Amino acid sequence: MKVCDIIEKLDLKVIAGAEGLQNEITGGYTSDLLSDVMGNADEGYVWITLQTHRNVMAVASLKEVAAVIIVKGLEADENTITQSNDEGIPLLSSEMETFELSGKLYQLLNE
Repeated sequence: MKVCDIIEKLDLKVIAGAEGLQNEITGGYTSDLLSDVMGNADEGYVWITLQTHRNVMAVASLKEVAAVIIVKGLEADENTITQSNDEGIPLLSSEMETFELSGKLYQLLNE
């Protein structure tokens, strides 16, 4: 499954990094602790978080995640948006709570 495939199914908004919408998804990871993501997320994962600062994209790039989804309709910082575009890692937004979005993504990836 590719990032573009989950956008409509999960009612996600593309904030930045549209050039990475064809990235292949290999799994998902939900955490707001950057060190936790650095230690446990794998390449190709979709990372679900409520963090909006640019360090999110630094970790996303380091771990080579497929995309980052910001929950609860929170808005990303301008620096985060710029870095998402520079890295080509999609930065997506959802109105859903973290728990709900994580469950729906899990269902999609395991169909």
